This record gives sequence, C-alpha cells and structure tokens, in this order.
Amino acid sequence: MAWEVEYLPVARKAITRLDNRVATRIVAKFEGDVLARDPRTLGEALACAFAGLRRVRIGDYRVNFRIEAERVTVLVVKVAHRREAYR
Repeated sequence: MAWEVEYLPVARKAITRLDNRVATRIVAKFEGDVLARDPRTLGEALACAFAGLRRVRIGDYRVNFRIEAERVTVLVVKVAHRREAYR
C-alpha cells in the first residue's frame, strides 16, 4: 500500500517561508519516512482541541498532520515554530 502526502495551502505557504535547510528537512521527513513505512508510527497523537491530529518535531518546528487511512493519505495541516504551534 503506497501512502501519499498532501499539504494544506496554509502548511505549504508556511514551508515556503522557512529557511531552505529547515524546509528541506520537513519535506524529506514526510516524503521519505511516510513513503518508506507506515505513517501511523510517525509522531504522537494530540488530544483535546487537536484530537485526530498527530505531531512530529523537526528541529525548532512542529508539524501537525492527519492520517486519512481510507484515502491512504497523510495530510499535513500546519507547520509552525514550537512556541506558536498550538495557538
């Protein structure tokens, strides 16, 4: 089963505004890790207002994403600095 990675426009815009080195790490993490193994092992589940999302830390940034198993897709919802990730 081949997983796909999609980015919401907000997440894509945030990635383009980052330093090139950080943006490359984020894209490589999702494109490489998600396609190489089961994405349900990636990151940790969030609770409360963010239930249904998972998070992964990449450097000083948090990436919030949702696994849509019925579509076999990982949807990147938000990319933000750690201090602003849950505001």
